[in-house]
Amino acid sequence: MRAARFSAGARASSGSHESGHLAPPASDVRPGPTPTFSVIVAAYNVADVIGDALESVRSQTHAPLELIVCDDGSTDELERALEAYRGEIQLLRKENGGEASAKNAAAAAAKGDFVVILDADDVYFPDRIEALCALARERPDLDILTTDGLLVAGERVVRHVYDRTWSFEVADQRRAILQRNFIFGLTAVRRELLLEHDGFDESILWTTDWDLWLRLILAGASAGCVNRPLALYRLRETSLTAHRRELLLGKLSTLEKARGNPDLLDAERPVLEDSLAAYTRELALMDLRLAVAAGAPGVRSQALGLLRTRGYTPRVRLELAAMGAAPRMLGQMLRRQAASSWVGAAGIRVRRRTDGEGSSRPADARGRG
Repeated sequence: MRAARFSAGARASSGSHESGHLAPPASDVRPGPTPTFSVIVAAYNVADVIGDALESVRSQTHAPLELIVCDDGSTDELERALEAYRGEIQLLRKENGGEASAKNAAAAAAKGDFVVILDADDVYFPDRIEALCALARERPDLDILTTDGLLVAGERVVRHVYDRTWSFEVADQRRAILQRNFIFGLTAVRRELLLEHDGFDESILWTTDWDLWLRLILAGASAGCVNRPLALYRLRETSLTAHRRELLLGKLSTLEKARGNPDLLDAERPVLEDSLAAYTRELALMDLRLAVAAGAPGVRSQALGLLRTRGYTPRVRLELAAMGAAPRMLGQMLRRQAASSWVGAAGIRVRRRTDGEGSSRPADARGRG
């Protein structure tokens, strides 16, 4: 299976990262008992990929308490894809309501101390649950647990989730969660805490994970990370994460919602407002690039207007100046870039490279912008 093929290469890669745990310091915390884990999978028209995900749970060195799959109104052959796992899963069925509603339904049915998320097209390495258990025992004060992972495009490992461009926050998680979602999404969260805070917000389409971690951390929760890549997260050109503009609008909505959070301290409001301003600038720049690539009228004045806006980096300001001076040339460059590459999760740009059979595979990637 594909999962097994990736696993061997990933294990070789994991040795390059320092092992251990990343978490806020807590000198007075003593080890606790081993908690139980309920793995939940939200499934919507994923018959072609869910087998690898379920097989990776079946292969865990520390078996979870249960594996719950919530069919969110699928119309494909999901039923057939699940046949081989019928004795190992608890299957829930509901009308289509979105990923957040499927996760909430599965979490409500779970019995484990932690609910651990597995996306239907991703894969755990065999010792991931075991590693999460070890972290939970060592740091029973933590409410949110994750691990490093490997980002994969096609058949190629692109990079680690956490690297020098995107780190797991330890020092000030309250401030950081107002700036970015630093928690890798295949996350374990205390079930009682999840339910107490009403789970995932089903009105949010694109950034429901970030919204939940933000609410939990502002309410006093702490997060920890096993500093080893223990999962594969697949970047797909046709996946939700490829819709960058909608994702960016979701980030703005999440931060605007946070303005009304009763746990937000007055001293933290400037951090929130700075984040809103930064994502607003990013949206304006994205829209301008789209307009320049499309050869839309008025882009010269738009570029010069953004050039007068504070907050852009020198590199972006140089790009804006070029758009203002030569929008047609920049438009050609952007169209060539769009034809030769695509952007997946976290703004990672992957170049297409066509092999002898005419299929497309990534040549390299660029980190978050």
